[in-house]
Amino acid sequence: MPGIALPGIAAAADLAVPPPAPNWVPAADAYPGRYTPGASEWIVTLGGEARAVPAWPGAPTSLYQFTGNPLMSIRSVDSAPTYFGAKDSFGVQLYSIGGFRVGAAFNYVSPRYSSQYSQLAGLSNVNMAGQAGGYAEYWAVPWLRLRGEVRQGFFGETGVTGNLLLDAVVPVGNWRFDGGPRLTAQTTQAIAPYFNTPATWPLGAYSATGGFYSYGAGGQVEYFWTRQWQTHAFVEWERLTGSAANSPLVTQRGSPNQLTFGVGGTYSFNMKPLW
Repeated sequence: MPGIALPGIAAAADLAVPPPAPNWVPAADAYPGRYTPGASEWIVTLGGEARAVPAWPGAPTSLYQFTGNPLMSIRSVDSAPTYFGAKDSFGVQLYSIGGFRVGAAFNYVSPRYSSQYSQLAGLSNVNMAGQAGGYAEYWAVPWLRLRGEVRQGFFGETGVTGNLLLDAVVPVGNWRFDGGPRLTAQTTQAIAPYFNTPATWPLGAYSATGGFYSYGAGGQVEYFWTRQWQTHAFVEWERLTGSAANSPLVTQRGSPNQLTFGVGGTYSFNMKPLW
């Protein structure tokens, strides 16, 4: 059934255990990730996440900005609990069959202001950007998910971004561990606003082009304190490549290695339908 979700984990509500879903492998009956659905109810998950992200695309590993991220999931009790990785965009599931799911995907990209850091002096500001598109994911086996996203940018950048993510998702008692490799490609219109430099810049002019933007890996650990409460922490490593990595903004004043850290928590409860 369709679902609405933000990156986060749909932890459990407390109601007989459904058949195993392709993306959920309970370790034991006592595992808090298990739930027993009530008739005609939804399972709602709300929470929040704090993230330390690179100060700008290509920033040195010593400079970060801090952001907050709301976590939300709404699903019917007869649907499988949804897994979200740290790199997933905000998604609205539109269709699912077996281990295959498709839906809409949305992402937000923070603005870059040249006045905030001395390394950016002389460069143009880049306004905030939104990205909208779709995703498809497939659970080949109960513990392995392949997800692809394609999103069109607007405002700050107007290019196309594609992500390919592979995650192993393994519950162990009250814990759940997940992680895997990532690959990102972008068109010129998505890369150029952040990595182009003008001829008047001290390090000279540079024009970035589209192609493979980065590769990397990420990992996340979660702990289910009760059937309702969950906390998690994650780290994502991204290595810029191609045209983006060759920009003097990266080679002279930044780093091709980009790290993101985050911690968060969620609370899940049952709710009667509003109609």
